[in-house]
Amino acid sequence: MAVYTHLSAVTLTALLAQYDVGELLSAEGIAEGVSNSNWLIETIRPDGSGGRFVLTMYERRIDLADLPFFLALLDHLAAKGCPVPRTIPDREGAPFRLVDGKPVALIEFLPGTWPTDPRPAQARAAGAALAQVHLAAQDFPLARKDTLDITGNRAALERLGNKKLEQIDPALADLIPLARQLERDWPSDLPVSIIHSDLFPDNVLMLGERVTGLIDFYFACRGAMAYDLAVAHAAWSFDKRGARYGAAIGDALVEGYQSVRVLDPRERDSLVLLAQGACLRFIVSRAEDWFETPSGALVERKDPMDFARRLEFYRSSGQSAFS
Repeated sequence: MAVYTHLSAVTLTALLAQYDVGELLSAEGIAEGVSNSNWLIETIRPDGSGGRFVLTMYERRIDLADLPFFLALLDHLAAKGCPVPRTIPDREGAPFRLVDGKPVALIEFLPGTWPTDPRPAQARAAGAALAQVHLAAQDFPLARKDTLDITGNRAALERLGNKKLEQIDPALADLIPLARQLERDWPSDLPVSIIHSDLFPDNVLMLGERVTGLIDFYFACRGAMAYDLAVAHAAWSFDKRGARYGAAIGDALVEGYQSVRVLDPRERDSLVLLAQGACLRFIVSRAEDWFETPSGALVERKDPMDFARRLEFYRSSGQSAFS
């Protein structure tokens, strides 16, 4: 989440008039994240009742043609009992509208806060919720290709080139040969479903140790379920800089996942490689954002080296990271 585009109160009021949610009471920009603009919206009705919603304007890395997939997926998972926010259709039943040529969607607000310093019990609950989503999504009728797969990440690194990578940190210049090797070794026969593929702690809302919401499905695609678990493992199991690995968190995440869906031997054997690919993906996206984030955006530019350090951990620790 982030805020790239600033919408006036007049624009927001006119937009909300197209929904049966009451009148605008307040709107607060949400600064976390890097891809879309988001606001926490509060509304009020004539009888004094109100509602809270998240308004998202899709800015970057999202094709308008993919929006029906993303929004229908939320409703599919919510209907299956997953802790996922429902979409709010407008008065005509449309799942999104256009504002100044950009698509916007109104999403159900779910209670909870994301765990800034996750505990093992919270990681276990997040792993279980991720497995629940994988099982619930297996009969989702729509599909979307992963646009951030290992081949795309290798190509993106080559487009950036060593000169740009070295501007961030000289250590990143060694990534291109590694990306080519990962692409050659990447498994192609693992069990698949629709995956979240971006399950950082700030995309999980919790009340205590209970998951109340999985959010930000805007990188969801059809892919290997074990890869999704590896993404979450890399996102949850380290300190912010990726310098310290928390084995208790990583183990609890995998245990929670397997309490709902047991990994098969091929998946377990692939986790180390998949985790390296996950780290590479976030190095690439952060490196691109390093050069492309607008200077006036209400968003924090993230350091690619946070995931370069994670990548080195998985390379040096091997399968012991998932023992």
